[in-house]
Amino acid sequence: MKTTSENSRRPATGQYGSTLPLVLILIVGVASVVYLSRWIDSYRPATNPGSEAEKLYLSGNTVRRLSLGFNGLVADWYWMRSLQYVGHKIVNLPDDAQLDNLGQLNLTLLAPLLDAATTLDPQFMEPYQYAAVVLADVDPGQAIEIMKKGIAANPSRWRLYQHLGYIYWKQKDFQAAGETYSKGATIPGAPRWMEAMKAKMIAEGGSRDVAREIYRSMFEQAEDDEVKEMARRRLLQLDSLDQREGLSQVLSLYATKAGRCPSSWREIGPALRALRFPVDFAGAPLDPSGAPYVLVKSGCDIDLGPGSEVPRK
Repeated sequence: MKTTSENSRRPATGQYGSTLPLVLILIVGVASVVYLSRWIDSYRPATNPGSEAEKLYLSGNTVRRLSLGFNGLVADWYWMRSLQYVGHKIVNLPDDAQLDNLGQLNLTLLAPLLDAATTLDPQFMEPYQYAAVVLADVDPGQAIEIMKKGIAANPSRWRLYQHLGYIYWKQKDFQAAGETYSKGATIPGAPRWMEAMKAKMIAEGGSRDVAREIYRSMFEQAEDDEVKEMARRRLLQLDSLDQREGLSQVLSLYATKAGRCPSSWREIGPALRALRFPVDFAGAPLDPSGAPYVLVKSGCDIDLGPGSEVPRK
């Protein structure tokens, strides 16, 4: 008779036998993904750094057939490629370039890269969010198509309706935006603010209050750091626009009374103190990012300072 200790030392051949095929499948899958990515790279048409003749050399459906069932891994690869692609474009921009509008980057490959990632893995949520926030500035038509594809594959994901509504809102199609938010609001788990968006879009779709609500919800719910930072900067911009309207009224009132525009911020210091406006040591009012505003047009107007984080566009 075998003792308990002797039995415990005996290899569980049955267990190893059932695990080994899974390990082999994983190894083959990873190797296939690596081989596939290298094969794709080898067939990519050569372009010089100054050329914009870019194209996606394989479609998502083609790669899906070649991925040997490891669609999720290949989708991750395409997703990382899209991030690297945008990052490379940003790094090559001049130091004084503004990043508030990504349309200037000529991101011709972004749409097919994101489309490939979402075709390979329709439940992969990050590329959809990136399409709504980044691709919508570059190719809104493609961003809308990708989002509709995502909704068809994930009808119970209310965030996709939020993303699509945001794209429509950015295009000033307030009717479509309101209807999209309204549809998303019926999905279990959707936030309550989406219920009121249809009426708000019809009544005041282009208002700052609506924009603030959209970006605030995006900031609170975003899982991607870049998206959260974009929303934060847009909220700063909205607050700054409100501030600049108030400051312009102060400058106009001063010019009416004094017969001229102020030569420095100190001349309107009493008015700024009455408004409890934060100022720096020189008396210049501070924007929401903490940078001082500057007087322009001989003191008759106001503008953002050079160190401001507030987007200009």
